[in-house]
Amino acid sequence: MSSVTARLSIVIPCYKVEQYLRRCLDSLLAQSLEGLELVCVNDGSPDKCLEILQEYKSNNPDKIIIIDQENRGVWRARRAGIEAATGEYIGFIDPDDYVLPGYAETLYNAAKNENADIACCGFDRVDADSGKTYSTEMTSFPYDSFDIREEPGLMLEVNAAIWNKIFRAPVVKGMGEIETIPRALDDMIFAQLIYMNANRITFVKESLIRYMVRRDSIIKTTDETRIPSLYQAMCEVRDLWMNECPELLQYLDGAAFLHLGISLMHQISGGGRKVLKPAYVKNKEFLDKEFPDWRRCPYIKLSYVNGHKGANRKVHFVRAVYSMGMAVPFLLIYNSMITRTGVDVKW
Repeated sequence: MSSVTARLSIVIPCYKVEQYLRRCLDSLLAQSLEGLELVCVNDGSPDKCLEILQEYKSNNPDKIIIIDQENRGVWRARRAGIEAATGEYIGFIDPDDYVLPGYAETLYNAAKNENADIACCGFDRVDADSGKTYSTEMTSFPYDSFDIREEPGLMLEVNAAIWNKIFRAPVVKGMGEIETIPRALDDMIFAQLIYMNANRITFVKESLIRYMVRRDSIIKTTDETRIPSLYQAMCEVRDLWMNECPELLQYLDGAAFLHLGISLMHQISGGGRKVLKPAYVKNKEFLDKEFPDWRRCPYIKLSYVNGHKGANRKVHFVRAVYSMGMAVPFLLIYNSMITRTGVDVKW
């Protein structure tokens, strides 16, 4: 494990992103935080990513680390970046996105001031072609900070991405290992592995990241061949949690319903009823078998919602829809709505 030499390391996996990479690197190099380290992983990219990284490193030799490896996918690229990172905290930015001034210093100071394992900021979802802002998210979280082991249910309100958060380095470097790399919702699985080691989380209620939505990605349809790897990876995550933090399994059951029962099925709904209906049946069978407490999860009950400033209200509503046997028509109507408006809802 690397010794600490930086305050904050940002891991940037690079593959076929030459048209976006300079903007991303420029936004990070413009940060005011001293001790910022950029760990750039060229994941066998066939374009000019490596040339761009080498150019930037020649101008910023003390700030940039380059890892050049054969194409192994974003999961392994992030793992390689984590291993090389020397920062006290570690964050992740995708190279087609970029950050605003103050991103690094604001998140780092928030984490230090709260002695937090995780600091999370808001972000804007922006159309990559038109520059239109679709939504601003995670800027109105109802709590400033909390301890995950005292209030695990509140984690269902935190978006599953890892790129709008920084993490205390030992939490990330000690994250659990699974054999199956998921081919869908990989950010979510990655986050659950990190959360196993984390406790205190704090929030910066400012939008500090521009998450660029590429053409045709507002309404994504997940390739059904990718789902088995996701299910297997989630089972492996549950096995790890059962051994390491069994007291949090009720949260994980709720997270399984949120991310697999709602988010995944929403993506599948883009294929229409003929695709969604059998996928939904298999999904429900999977949840009932592997995460059987998703129906009884206390963090999705109305009493919890009312007692925690409305937390998990939307998830509670959708579980009620499931209980009434209306999940398939609901998902189809919801998909149709956002197809027309282009406005998505964070679940």
